Amino acid sequence: MLKLLHIEIRGKSFRSLEAVHGRVHEAPTPHHHDAEHRQNGQEDQLRLLHHRGSPRRAVLRRVSAAQVDADLRRGRDTGQLRQGRPEDPHLECLHILNTRKWENETHRVHFESGIRMGIGTFNLMISLLPGRVIKLLEFIGFSGDKNYGLSQLQAGYEDRRGLRQVLCAMTLLSYNLIIMFFLSNSDGDLEWCENALDEQLNLYPDGVWFLFLKARLEFSRGNLDECIDWYTKSWKSQRLWPQFHNLCFWELMWAHCVKQDWLPALGYAERLRAESNWSRTIYLYQLAAISIMAERHGSYKPELYAIDRYMSEVPQHKQRIAGKSLPMEKFVIKKSERYFAQKRTLVMPVFELMYVWNLFRIVGKHQDLLMSVFKTIEDEEAQLRAKPRDEFTADNEALVLLLKGACLRQMKLYLQSQDCLRRVLQLDKSIKEDTYLLPFAAVELAMLARDQGNTQVAISLLEDAKSV
Repeated sequence: MLKLLHIEIRGKSFRSLEAVHGRVHEAPTPHHHDAEHRQNGQEDQLRLLHHRGSPRRAVLRRVSAAQVDADLRRGRDTGQLRQGRPEDPHLECLHILNTRKWENETHRVHFESGIRMGIGTFNLMISLLPGRVIKLLEFIGFSGDKNYGLSQLQAGYEDRRGLRQVLCAMTLLSYNLIIMFFLSNSDGDLEWCENALDEQLNLYPDGVWFLFLKARLEFSRGNLDECIDWYTKSWKSQRLWPQFHNLCFWELMWAHCVKQDWLPALGYAERLRAESNWSRTIYLYQLAAISIMAERHGSYKPELYAIDRYMSEVPQHKQRIAGKSLPMEKFVIKKSERYFAQKRTLVMPVFELMYVWNLFRIVGKHQDLLMSVFKTIEDEEAQLRAKPRDEFTADNEALVLLLKGACLRQMKLYLQSQDCLRRVLQLDKSIKEDTYLLPFAAVELAMLARDQGNTQVAISLLEDAKSV
């Protein structure tokens, strides 16, 4: 494989794989140098380094190097492996930025903007991976510092002259409004997001991503009617990318689910099932789950056996990526199987999905919606008590108690919430399938302790949740 590092094409010798793919990356040996190459050498080097500065390119280069040199690395120890790893392209770019004599200030500003975006995004991306994955990446030479990454993106955003300023803004907005929402129980910097979005929407009033992120901002604040308006503006602002419409439909579906407007939610769920191929397994289950909730609330009467048909089709579209199933698809497939095992019934399937997608915190911003959800949960609890016990009774009781405890925490009724969540953990020996409820209950107890100011207790509970 090492022969690839030095090949000859049409009489010219090349010392890198990049040379094969583009004339910009040409690296002739000294005896082939000519006057034109000497004049343009610095520009070629600059374009090459800037090209390599992309985080995606950096990852691809390292993965390729790992694959090519796999046999050689098998016999090496850790120290030898680290010595052989390729130099960080971003550090190369920083060195060029700081040492080069720039004759054109515009070129320098754009180059610096690209470096800040690349370094910032790369560090932020690596820092968000699970701890075990980060340790593995550090072993092969990768590292990520979240605070440093955010500071670089912020610096790139504040330099309004830079070519990558808009991309820095989009990355920071996505981190604060999407990643923080799903990976934590606290909001991002919503005030900064509002100021940044106002500025960008003044410049790009029809910018599809900024309209979408404005909707996310309103959703994070619990302004459901406003977020629905912004999502609608976003998907109607362009027709070139139909799959982006499906992203908006997904958000609109959940916004209406939070409002418990089942008919509009059902309409968007149907559009996703019909028009999107991202995960037909999840879309079919969501359509069936919303149909169940709408039917129970008397706002919808499905076609005969429609829900059965959706549920039976759920496992048929299961996907595998890199040979592995998607965790969420495995989850909904089990739930579809449970639907038939429980004689065509499920316990509050939409509320369960809302909890899994971390949407109860939005419900908690509206007292009327929270009370409506709580009443539905209590009604379901009463029905469970009236039914004869079966093999899934403990699973269903644990789900009801978890959702009830989450609602009570949002109501700030901490003692009642704690009682419900502890009862979930007491059912650990009886739960047959829904074992995920146990760590979720432990995390809810930790958030309960945090809400009451008991930080050390919360940390201890979170550590316990890892082994539940």
